[in-house]
Amino acid sequence: MAHEPRVPLRPAVSALPAYVPGARVAPGAAAFKLSSNENPYPPLPSVLAAIADAAADVNRYPDMYATELTEALADHLGVGADEVVVGNGSVAVLAHVLQTVVQPGDEVVYPWRSFEAYPIAVAVAGASSVQVPLLTGADQGRLDLPGMAAAVTDRTRVVMVCSPNNPTGPVVHRDELETFLDAVPSDVLVVLDEAYLEFVRDPEAPDGLAVYAQRPNVVLLRTFSKAYGLAGLRVGYAVARPRLAAGIRAVSTPFGVSHVAQRAALASLAAREELLQRVEHLVADRARLVEGLRDQGWSLPESQANFVWFDLGERTLQRAEEARAAGAIVRPFAGEGLRVSVGEPEATDLFLRVSATWL
Repeated sequence: MAHEPRVPLRPAVSALPAYVPGARVAPGAAAFKLSSNENPYPPLPSVLAAIADAAADVNRYPDMYATELTEALADHLGVGADEVVVGNGSVAVLAHVLQTVVQPGDEVVYPWRSFEAYPIAVAVAGASSVQVPLLTGADQGRLDLPGMAAAVTDRTRVVMVCSPNNPTGPVVHRDELETFLDAVPSDVLVVLDEAYLEFVRDPEAPDGLAVYAQRPNVVLLRTFSKAYGLAGLRVGYAVARPRLAAGIRAVSTPFGVSHVAQRAALASLAAREELLQRVEHLVADRARLVEGLRDQGWSLPESQANFVWFDLGERTLQRAEEARAAGAIVRPFAGEGLRVSVGEPEATDLFLRVSATWL
């Protein structure tokens, strides 16, 4: 039997919280996977064709800087190509952002509960997490931006703003974001995480690109995983000022985005209007799900993403198991609540039958 090496781990690594992925459907099981906020639609034929063509070149290294994709994104967003950095999913891009600006002893402020990769990425970068609780009551699940601004100290280097917030769903509003940005020092980086941007229909939501254009200390994080349906290929990107973007690019994993992923993202960008029609169907089914739940008597945060949040406290794991037994795999956060993705219409029907038994 092999012995463990006596090389010590970094204390920060030993203390890392585990990233808990959404449960997968067991092979052969009859169940809907509503645990990972995935797009339930399969790739478009044009995207599958691009993937198949690209697969013939997997014996070659990909373009390390994803030049064609970077230029296409820049053209789509109306920014310079030197302001876009593509990476192996927005989680990896976030890690590279932190590695670029954070040093040991620095602080990163973010809402909590929010995206569970945040504390992991902060710890790996050597910084300390400063978690600001979400609002409750009538504003349940929303970010406490005044509280986050008050948490900024002279040790703060980055503030994370997740909008829509994962796993609760609300967006920050334009006026509150402007007030928040006015209160944050200009040498503190504000990362606006917009992974679920395409699902937002709230007219008070900010235009991230407009905010970025006006605020030099704002960085945008976006992804092809959700609305574009490429979760399995891992393509995310940051929009940042050229000097910062160059730093992010410098610390990025070489060849981090495969050739197959780059071609699929380019094909998806070219088919954006067709893909957004699918998003409209998901938004409509989100509305149907929320309406059905509220008719049952549930009080829910105002989700602008492709999921809904149930504040269930100690009942969370029991309810998740009941949903699984009924054929719906959901994402529990033990002791806190459930996140349920918007999936196929049949999945919505099934979950509404399950949730009706919980009241």
